[in-house]
Amino acid sequence: MRITRRAAWSGACGGLAAALGLPLARAEGTYPNRPITWIVPFTPAGITDVNSRLVARKLGERLGQSIIIENRPGAGGTLGTELAARAAADGYTMIYGTQGTLATAPALFRRLPYDPMGSFIPIQGMFETPNVLVVHPSRPYRTAAELVAYAKRHPGRINFATSGVGTGTHLAAVLFQTVAGIEMTHIPYPGSGPALNDLIAGNIDIMFDYAVATRAHIEGGRLRSLLVTAAEPIPALPQVPTVAQLGLGDALSASWSGILLPAGTPQPIVDRLAEAAEAVIRDPEIRQVAESNGSRPMVELNKERFGRFIQEEIPRWSEIVRRSGAQPS
Repeated sequence: MRITRRAAWSGACGGLAAALGLPLARAEGTYPNRPITWIVPFTPAGITDVNSRLVARKLGERLGQSIIIENRPGAGGTLGTELAARAAADGYTMIYGTQGTLATAPALFRRLPYDPMGSFIPIQGMFETPNVLVVHPSRPYRTAAELVAYAKRHPGRINFATSGVGTGTHLAAVLFQTVAGIEMTHIPYPGSGPALNDLIAGNIDIMFDYAVATRAHIEGGRLRSLLVTAAEPIPALPQVPTVAQLGLGDALSASWSGILLPAGTPQPIVDRLAEAAEAVIRDPEIRQVAESNGSRPMVELNKERFGRFIQEEIPRWSEIVRRSGAQPS
């Protein structure tokens, strides 16, 4: 095989970079010099898919490289998250972290294959998304107060669908019934799509889900919205009352997301990506689209603050998991 001078020089530079412990990407050019893979540990469609594609386009424009979304679902998002934790710490694999995979999973899995605080470097918080409580229009409760009163008269009679045990929709429902002092029956599904379909068909009474999935059905009269688990009305559904307005402020809950890198990624790469990600989350177009989908950009959670936020969320959601009765697997 004939080796050109250029190839020999490139190989020598690469070997020198490795010998000196320098990141190869820096030795070969300015980061990033090739596409970046973004592992989204959930199936396509739904809030994670919508938000990741929204951010990927803008982030790619700022970095001058494509952001390739790789959906790796399974085990509540922990399979894809583990894959990202084991990826090379070179800045070319990002992880879409969530409240479920980083704050809830430690309470749900006895042997979590990654450390939410130790396996990753937080880069930027992205979005927080409250849940909307929706009911089938044939049910007799037309307001949250009527639902609570009905549930108190008929403990366990109301059933609620979720996208699975320990998911954000499940824990939002658990928190609501704890605060309201009621008892409902949990019907878990393998995903929010099947659960929502059964709710629309009238096979389930109520469900907590996100505005991006429920708004069209609310506007079309196929579902009735009773409340949103936020402190203030959300732009996507401004007419829906909040738990705070209804005197159920302790039932505030929102699923959140953020960008992380594998631990050990060189600081210059961390800084470059964090700077670009923060600018994207502050972009007015991102804010407009996110709010129309029922999410709020978490502009305040830059790389310095995002890690502290995750650390504070772990015990909070662990307590909610305990209340839910979900047993670690």
